[in-house]
Amino acid sequence: MIMDKASDNRKKATILVIEDDRSLREGLVLNLGLQGYKVLSAVDGEAGMRMAFDVRPDLIILDIMMPVWSGLDILEELRKRREDTPVLILSAKGRTSDKVEGLRLGADDYMTKPFDLPELVARIEVLLRHRDADKAALPDIVLKDITISRTTRTVKVGKKNIAMSAREFDLLWLLASTPGQVFTRETILEKVWGWHYEGTARTVDNFVVSLRKKLAKGKFPARHIQTLPCVGYKFEA
Repeated sequence: MIMDKASDNRKKATILVIEDDRSLREGLVLNLGLQGYKVLSAVDGEAGMRMAFDVRPDLIILDIMMPVWSGLDILEELRKRREDTPVLILSAKGRTSDKVEGLRLGADDYMTKPFDLPELVARIEVLLRHRDADKAALPDIVLKDITISRTTRTVKVGKKNIAMSAREFDLLWLLASTPGQVFTRETILEKVWGWHYEGTARTVDNFVVSLRKKLAKGKFPARHIQTLPCVGYKFEA
């Protein structure tokens, strides 16, 4: 059954559906799209794993029984890498032990197939509200003259707004959120560009150069982003 599009002004969130059943996957993409969400899909666990890290969706709907990477494999890898994207497991496995295992590995909710679409939509809305509340609770990073807001994804040096690309912002947030911690180029590629990104260490170097130049426009000294030769980078306030 196709549901009518919600009448409210719901902020468009991106949902990733990882499901190998074609008819179910296409039905979810259609109906959630009608609800106002941007919906992406992956046909198996391997593609889903890659998209989860590269796209960084607002929520993931995850089947368990898939080839290569099972849903539990994906969930475990996400949480091991400290990815906090809300995950709703949608599975034919309905035993209590299956639900407990999924929740233990870090799922935020668990529904069994077959399911009612209105209930699924309601649970999605709850998870997204919790996510928004958590993001709103994130404190800004304020170090000397720089203010970095994760909630609004803005950077200010003094009173000057510094325009940045999404990657530049994510790179700055990663470094500035833990001053003094050294990040290797490989770790930066993984955390900022995503799993299986085929860039090189030079990609990170180029973005650091660009980041320093933009911050310098606001009179923020480049020395605060320090290079450790043959190792990586760190932020020193």
